[in-house]
Amino acid sequence: MTTDTNDSRPVDYGRVFAQAIDRLHAEGRYRVFIDILRNKGMFPNARCFAGHNGPKPITVWCSNDYLAMGQHPDVTAAMEEALHDVGAGSGGTRNIGGNTHYHIDLEGELADLHGKEGALLFTSGYVSNEATLSTIAKVLPGCIIFSDELNHASMIAGIRHSGCEKRVFRHNDVAHLEELLAAEDPAVPKLIAFESVYSMDGDVAPIHAICDLADKYNALTYLDEVHAVGMYGARGGGISEREDAADRLTIIEGTLAKAVGVMGGYIAADRTIIDVIRSYAPGFIFTTSLSPVLVAGALASVRHLKASSAERDGQQQAAARLKTMMREAGLPVMASTTHIVPLMVGDPVKAKRISDILLAEYGIYVQPINFPTVPRGTERLRFTPGPTHDERMMCELTDALVEIWGRLEMKLAA
Repeated sequence: MTTDTNDSRPVDYGRVFAQAIDRLHAEGRYRVFIDILRNKGMFPNARCFAGHNGPKPITVWCSNDYLAMGQHPDVTAAMEEALHDVGAGSGGTRNIGGNTHYHIDLEGELADLHGKEGALLFTSGYVSNEATLSTIAKVLPGCIIFSDELNHASMIAGIRHSGCEKRVFRHNDVAHLEELLAAEDPAVPKLIAFESVYSMDGDVAPIHAICDLADKYNALTYLDEVHAVGMYGARGGGISEREDAADRLTIIEGTLAKAVGVMGGYIAADRTIIDVIRSYAPGFIFTTSLSPVLVAGALASVRHLKASSAERDGQQQAAARLKTMMREAGLPVMASTTHIVPLMVGDPVKAKRISDILLAEYGIYVQPINFPTVPRGTERLRFTPGPTHDERMMCELTDALVEIWGRLEMKLAA
């Protein structure tokens, strides 16, 4: 029998696990996953199955399907066609049976989207970050990774798994980044890892300024564009396209699960780097490839967003309108120059309470964002209005929030 190292009593595994969950409840950050079904072609309308008899109509305000492309008829038609053409699954890893013509076509479209020589698909954005960052650093002996302090957990995991040294620079602080770069041996390989849009605050990285430092100190650059792909730029290439900076970046990483509306992740870079990751990254080599059905849907979505700006324009208009309405109502909407609309609460219990009231009484679904996703004391509600959220929905949301703020005796701006 396994025993505790401190005494001879057997380990009470159940108690340890129960205490771990109890801690989350006590801190007000226990996560509850909603039970819903989206209504095809009617986003943001959905059906909720939690806490009542039968499905209840709700409006979704926190989806990462930013442009409702997961509901687009071109996307669903492409997926149905692929399903009836080749079946459900890919058949294995890319090396063993899972490399389909759909995968090759999509990688070509993504390389073109970012102006790179090649691209490589992964099963998720998390995996593409973790696998690429951990692999690229291992291939570069003595590499030091310079990481923005607000980088996503998947980037942090990749850096940790690389085993290399890291330096964390203050968020979007170019002066601090240069200070850290200048302190290192010029001969040491360096990689700067950062995001374009930071999804919890909605702010944007100074891409050109960071690339200037990369040029000055001979560093590679790695840009996570997951919250910007499809959303910005003339063809949806992200902030790097909008700022005409894509050619300055070594590796651009993105997702197919947010604005593209399906599932998967990818990187785009020159052919040699793509070949290195393809050949060395365990997270790519040893996992079943994306289903051709998913790839076909993503392919249709990427092609559509390259040609159409209507979805992007509608989304930007909706985000701007909601920010204005919240601000005029005295709600503590955080400053954001992007499509993210964060509403500061500052308390995990209240954030969860507001979310629960919105769902139960108003049929409005938004998830509370708590630690460790955001620092303690900055808990918030994160709204992602899209092109299909209309004025009536925004009025209902704003009015509901004002009522709840008063009910919970929380202060509104004068």
